[in-house]
Amino acid sequence: MKFKFNLKYFLLTTFIFLVEVLIATVLKNQFFIRAYLGDVIVVMLLYTLVKSFFIIDSTKLILGIFAFSCLVEFAQYFKLADKLGFPEGSLMYIVVGNSFSWIDIVCYGAGCLILYLIVKINSSQKKLGQSV
Repeated sequence: MKFKFNLKYFLLTTFIFLVEVLIATVLKNQFFIRAYLGDVIVVMLLYTLVKSFFIIDSTKLILGIFAFSCLVEFAQYFKLADKLGFPEGSLMYIVVGNSFSWIDIVCYGAGCLILYLIVKINSSQKKLGQSV
């Protein structure tokens, strides 16, 4: 992994972050969007954030993000935020979370699968463009 700033990924990260904020605030009463689409998109946010600053193999990064997402979800199962004494409603309490859901893990997996397919399609198109 090598440090290198990538403006394209940084702008994409900013856009995805704003979408997540929109989902959490304006669309908070839209259950499907808030509960599922937000979890699919959050792995994309993590991917673009890391790619904004590091050159790293995309497949390894996607697998790492999925593992990290599962780790955070299992921390919720064990009520880690409560055990660490984070006050309810605090930033760290919100980041760590407090409600485990298998569906969240499925959503993280779906987001990672979508990312993987996008990466593969983009790399195939680049190879086709080079061979023409």
